[in-house]
Amino acid sequence: MVITNNDITQKTYKKLSIQVSLSGLSFCVFDLISNKVLTTTSILFEKNKVVEEQLWRTFVDNPALTKAYDEVMVIHDNNLNALVPTSLFDANFLASYLQYNTKVFETDFFTYDAIFPYEINNIYVPFVNINNFLLDQYESFEYQNSNSILVKQLLDLSKNKDEKQLFVHLQKEHFELIVVKNQQLILFNSFQYKTPEDFIYYILFTCEQLQLNPETILVQILGECSENDAYYKIAYKYIRNCALLDVSSKATNLDILPSELRKHFILYNS
Repeated sequence: MVITNNDITQKTYKKLSIQVSLSGLSFCVFDLISNKVLTTTSILFEKNKVVEEQLWRTFVDNPALTKAYDEVMVIHDNNLNALVPTSLFDANFLASYLQYNTKVFETDFFTYDAIFPYEINNIYVPFVNINNFLLDQYESFEYQNSNSILVKQLLDLSKNKDEKQLFVHLQKEHFELIVVKNQQLILFNSFQYKTPEDFIYYILFTCEQLQLNPETILVQILGECSENDAYYKIAYKYIRNCALLDVSSKATNLDILPSELRKHFILYNS
């Protein structure tokens, strides 16, 4: 769904992006004229409490969520997804693509994002209950899966780079591994982890399976990671060319710190 308000007197020239999961949400407000980030907020949900109730409380406590915006983008942050080349894609059989890597039910609602211009479709299960709640808050909004944005942005970054690159998007309790080569997607996968040892095991296992040499492959880390935490340190120990993703140029344009852009990479690129 798309907002189609053409009355210039009612335009706010602001965009709201909300990245929501079952454990919390983050949102930011963009100035559409300067293309800068005006504000960013993150909220953790309490465990074992109804999501809709916590969403209601979040909207009560954060007046920025209830203001008028020219655009509202909702990002469903989950890994209930599968990436399929357009040549193998049929919109009539969405559940079939997910049944081998995700537990699906007949009552689930399936949809997909077309990742343009890469001829990739991301099939996923959105949070229907969250969409229903947000429909009561906004006249209309667009929504995407978080990994659609992540994959597109990393493919964009790989343009004219003929060597394979491995990106690690680190989040609490899970992380995504993406391998690309000059705007070609070689691998996307998501892993659950609890310890730094789990983290490095899956990275090295992926390198072994794809015959990527830890002595030569460029590994770039983004998400909730810094040079001082245990996950970066163990990756740096076992991988020769390991670094935090350099986002300094875009961070300057958005008027935010590079560390914030890495942490909210998906939100700020929505």
